[in-house]
Amino acid sequence: MTRHFSHLSTWRRTATVVGSLVLLTGFVTGCSAEEEPDLVVYSGRSESLVGGILADFEQSSGLTVQVRYGDSAEMAAQLLEEGDRTPADVFFSQDAGALGALDDAGLLAGLSAETLASVPATYQAADGNWVGVTGRVRVLAYDPDQVAVDELPDDVLEFVEPQWRGRVAIAPTNASFQSFITALRVIEGEATAEEFLRGLIANDAVLYENNLTMLDGLEAGEVAVGMTNHYYLHALAEEVGADKVRTKLKFVPPGSAGALVNVAGVGVLNASERVEAAQELLDYLLSASTQADFVQATGEYPLVDGVAGPEGLPTLDELGVGAGIDLGQLHGLEQTIELLTKVGLI
Repeated sequence: MTRHFSHLSTWRRTATVVGSLVLLTGFVTGCSAEEEPDLVVYSGRSESLVGGILADFEQSSGLTVQVRYGDSAEMAAQLLEEGDRTPADVFFSQDAGALGALDDAGLLAGLSAETLASVPATYQAADGNWVGVTGRVRVLAYDPDQVAVDELPDDVLEFVEPQWRGRVAIAPTNASFQSFITALRVIEGEATAEEFLRGLIANDAVLYENNLTMLDGLEAGEVAVGMTNHYYLHALAEEVGADKVRTKLKFVPPGSAGALVNVAGVGVLNASERVEAAQELLDYLLSASTQADFVQATGEYPLVDGVAGPEGLPTLDELGVGAGIDLGQLHGLEQTIELLTKVGLI
């Protein structure tokens, strides 16, 4: 379902702020309620994406694992509320911002030198307290029947110009869009981020509930271009068959928020007393075989050297360093939510 800004007053969504207390889904576990698990994972990644990989880890390691699934921002809020009382050993976040928030609060433990050495410094905390597992790149998804790739701008800020009126799609309640706006705030400043959002509203941008429905809209010819993450096209191709997908991707040049390379990553809680089991999980997630499994299952980029990335897409090295910012700076989600609410997008 799409919404244009002319109908904005009839469409509101409630956004989750990191500082709020939330209700989380129950534990998914390989052990009974009476048994003490060997490891407790709070996962901001959905069960559909990582449930199989965590189950494989449980089987291969022989450890019993309890997993609690929820939105990454909600999980971060819960961990901040629980503090040293948390039962969690590992936080598996959908984005770097939630990890950065916990790190700023002093809740994450330092990781081993071996773990940090397996991933480029760009995709880990500056203080070594969390590490990326997989990467995703901000891209322009476009309908080649409506727009040629050389017509698309290299800077998404140009989408406020008149020629893009009613042709650009966004998913403002989606975490990936919110991370992008957070990056824009960090790189260009609050005033520029607000001006851009108000410019999109004035230019009658098209709203979608999430990135998958946005791609459905692109496939249906409802809109010419959408700002999204690269791996959603992989999900669509897996669902309907690659030969039936007409949407194409443009990777914008590095150096701006529109080229953000964000990560799903992990951190070990300071309160954990099961550090050895947590380390086993980190080793498993960063192994070459598991990295290859992520590429196959989700279409995301591996972060470990020697593992081939998604077929047919440029490598991370070819893409440069994306937005070129410290990913730990993406922790300001609450301020981003406030800005999106202020301008009327959520």
